[in-house]
Amino acid sequence: MGLASLVGLDANALGPRFSLVSLLPTSTGALMVGFVVAAGAPGSSPSWQEALRTARGMDPTDVGLLAVAVFVIAAILLPLQLQLVRTLEGYWGQGRIGRWVSGPFLRRHRKVRARLADRAQVGPGATTVPEEAAVADQLLRARYPKEPLLPTALGNALRAAERRAGRRYGLDAVVLWPRLYPVVGERQRAVLEDRRDQLDLAARMTATFALVGIVTFALLWRYPAWWLFPLAVLALSALSYRAATASAISYGESLDIAFDLHRFDLLTALHLPLPADNASERAQNQRLSTWLRQGGPPPDAYRHPD
Repeated sequence: MGLASLVGLDANALGPRFSLVSLLPTSTGALMVGFVVAAGAPGSSPSWQEALRTARGMDPTDVGLLAVAVFVIAAILLPLQLQLVRTLEGYWGQGRIGRWVSGPFLRRHRKVRARLADRAQVGPGATTVPEEAAVADQLLRARYPKEPLLPTALGNALRAAERRAGRRYGLDAVVLWPRLYPVVGERQRAVLEDRRDQLDLAARMTATFALVGIVTFALLWRYPAWWLFPLAVLALSALSYRAATASAISYGESLDIAFDLHRFDLLTALHLPLPADNASERAQNQRLSTWLRQGGPPPDAYRHPD
C-alpha cells in the first residue's frame, strides 16, 4: 500500500511527476526525521530498540495522520520547485548580501573555467594533447557559459545550456523554448521530460537531505555517537547536488537536439516561411527572437497552408 492509498487517493491520479519529484523526497525526509524522534531524541539517548518499539506501537490512525501530513506538505512544496532550482542555481539577488555571498563562488568558478579553457587549447604553445583538449572543450561548453557566470555549478550548467541551444541557428532558447516545446515529437518530449524530472528530483533531494541533516543534528547534538547520521545525510545532499548538475548537462544536450530537429516545425507552426540557407535562417531567427523578446519589426510575411 502506497502513501496515496493511505490518504484515500488513486496513485495514478497524482501523476508520476508529483510522486517522483515531490512525494518521494518529502516522504524520505519525514521518515529520516521520524526515525530519529522515534529513537528517543532529543529527550534521551537514541537507540534502535526504542525506534522499533515506537514503530510497533503506532496504530493505523497515527500512520494515516502522518501520511496526510506528508501528502499535504508535498502538495504545497511542488509549486515552489522552480524557485528551489533557481536558488540552487545561484540567483541570490543583486543586493549587497547577495553579491557578498556570491563573490567567493564566482571567483572559484572563474578559475575553474580558465583552467578548462587553457586545457582546451590546441596548436602551438598548447600544453595538452588533442584528445585531452577535446575532452576539456566538451566540459567547458557543457558546464560554463561564456558570460556572465553564476556562483554555482548547477546554475552555470543550466545557463550554458540556455545560451548554447539554438544559438547556431540565431535562436534565443529562453524566448523560443516555450513555443518550441509544443511541437516537439513525442519520443523527444519523453526524453526531455525524463531528464527534467531527474534534475528536479536531484534538486529536491539536495534540499531535503540538507534540511534533514540540519534538523537531525539539532536533535542529536548532545549524543556524539549519533553524529554520523546527520553527517551521512549531509553527504547525501552533496551527492544529490552533483547528480543535479549532471542531470542539467544531460537536459542541456536534449535541448540542443530539440532545436536541431524541430526548429522548422516551430516556423511552420508560427506560419513563417522556411529559410533557403543557413545565412537567411540565422537572420530570420534573430529577427524573430528580437521581436518576441523585446518587440521590434514583425515578420515580413506569413505562409499559410493551402
